[in-house]
Amino acid sequence: MLSLLAAGLSHREIAERLTIAPDTARTHIKNIYGKIQVRNRVEALAQARAYGVL
Repeated sequence: MLSLLAAGLSHREIAERLTIAPDTARTHIKNIYGKIQVRNRVEALAQARAYGVL
């Protein structure tokens, strides 16, 4: 999911790639934000890079 965010895809595009509903993609992304304690995509990607995930 984070790699798709890093690629600049929208929630809808991520959902299409993963064949899930856009709301499901949005929920998963929101859960990821909560787990790594960030508020938006930019912070999430910075934190993921800091953790060595990306």
